Amino acid sequence: MKKIFYLSTCSTCARIIGELGLKEKGFQFQDIKTEKITESQLEELKKRTGSYEALFSKIALKYRALKLNERVLTEAEMKKYILEEYTFLKRPVILIKDKIFVGNSKSTIAEAKKAL
Repeated sequence: MKKIFYLSTCSTCARIIGELGLKEKGFQFQDIKTEKITESQLEELKKRTGSYEALFSKIALKYRALKLNERVLTEAEMKKYILEEYTFLKRPVILIKDKIFVGNSKSTIAEAKKAL
């Protein structure tokens, strides 16, 4: 499977898509703003990463706005927030065969590039 969960309005996601040449490599694209992530998709991503925390964005604007930074969130709460609001999914999430790459750090993108 070659798939990316991304946000079409995110310049970082666009840069990464271009840098990795994902459009030319037959990837399936899912814009999480217009096509929400489903519970079964999120469950599959959790299986691959081992936790919802690995998929949860603590830099989302709503993280501070909802004062979530003042609490310790449970895995169940992180799952709930990701399903309710696309902004809580760390992005991009890139699936290449049996591997998963979450986020936009240079090391993550370098590993994804190697996997391609």
